[in-house]
Amino acid sequence: MSVAALGRAAGESVRKSVAGLPREFWWLWTSTLVNRLGAFVTTFMALYLTVERGYSASYAGLVAALHGLGGVVSAIGAGVMTDRLGRRPTLLIAQSSTAASVALLGFVQHPVAIAAVACLVGMTSNASRPAVQAMMADIVKPEDRVRAFSLNYWAINLGFAVSAGVAGFIAEYSYLAGFLGEAALTLVCAVLIYIKLPESRPERVFVDGRSAPETGMGTVLRDGRFMGVVGLSFVVALIFQQAFVGLPVAMGADGFSSSDFGMVIAFNGVLIVALQIPVTRFIEHRDTRRLLILSSALAGYGFGLTAFAGSLAVYVLAVCVWTLAEIVNAPTQTSLVVRLSPVDGRGRYQGMYTMSWAVAGLVGPLMAGFLIDRYGADWLWGLCAVLGTVAAGGYWVLMRALPADEVELSEVELSEVETGQDKGAEPVARPVVLSEATERP
Repeated sequence: MSVAALGRAAGESVRKSVAGLPREFWWLWTSTLVNRLGAFVTTFMALYLTVERGYSASYAGLVAALHGLGGVVSAIGAGVMTDRLGRRPTLLIAQSSTAASVALLGFVQHPVAIAAVACLVGMTSNASRPAVQAMMADIVKPEDRVRAFSLNYWAINLGFAVSAGVAGFIAEYSYLAGFLGEAALTLVCAVLIYIKLPESRPERVFVDGRSAPETGMGTVLRDGRFMGVVGLSFVVALIFQQAFVGLPVAMGADGFSSSDFGMVIAFNGVLIVALQIPVTRFIEHRDTRRLLILSSALAGYGFGLTAFAGSLAVYVLAVCVWTLAEIVNAPTQTSLVVRLSPVDGRGRYQGMYTMSWAVAGLVGPLMAGFLIDRYGADWLWGLCAVLGTVAAGGYWVLMRALPADEVELSEVELSEVETGQDKGAEPVARPVVLSEATERP
């Protein structure tokens, strides 16, 4: 096949991947891209504390864990706000608060103050995730959601691919500039959301003139299959957390610089930018069970490969393996969460799912700091391989009850207002079932 033919095929693949998505999605996508272009704190916090400030790996792990604790605290609250207050107000509050707290983190110097502000940053930055995911589910048709979540993830990593390399060099001259740059771009996101994104929260459903009961947190917690997905998501997230805690600390201990780490971790973003769209076209209508099993195992063994890394080339190879797992896992997992969520409870369900990652952000750094300080990094990478195997087995067991060809779970939207049969009767909005299934499992 000629180069021109390959170019046409690639262009056609991109065109099919982006076609048919609403304008509101692209503004949300743009805000995600701008936000990730300024990513600095999560990527370079461990190096900032150990190299710039001279603290131990255990302290760096503690601060990263407090950052994760903030996310745990805000995940459920942000999910409830998303359902009750709305997607747009929640995003505006989260983004403006994140900008202020990240800027403050660049100036504090006392170890207790650093830990406290890091917790605040985790709380504010994580609060936007349930709102973003719920808004995306609101504005995108069910059959396009895997593609939409994949494109959003692609934007995250396009921004990350650019920011990781640039921020690595910025960090060698001024960590403060990195903090202030992230704060400024986060504030730009808040302005963009305020100007361009309307509220997308579905109207409450009324049947025979009465409001349908609200989905509460009790409903979420009693949903056994969904909570099983949340638990397995936590295990997988625990593995991926090591990209920003265990990996930079281990590379620093091996004598590599912050720019070396920035270059290695940038491969993660570059590969996702290059492969996310074609891989999504390949996996879009494939068996969810197999995709989650495969991606979990690849994540564990990819990080396990880091135990054999003695050069930048092997570090890059390990990153390539677990990046492939990430490309498959992220849109598949997020789309599954939407399938398992009722329309009026999307914020709460996404909040609980987000909390699984936030808890991993709390536990993962503590685990990494403890294992590296006590036993060495090889024990951490071996444990990652074990966790990947456990997660893969867990998905195999949990998803056996989910048929491979299960139809999209029911969604309810308001139809046009129908007039009651009796003269003078109040208009009644009746639900329209958009899929074949009428009850959630």
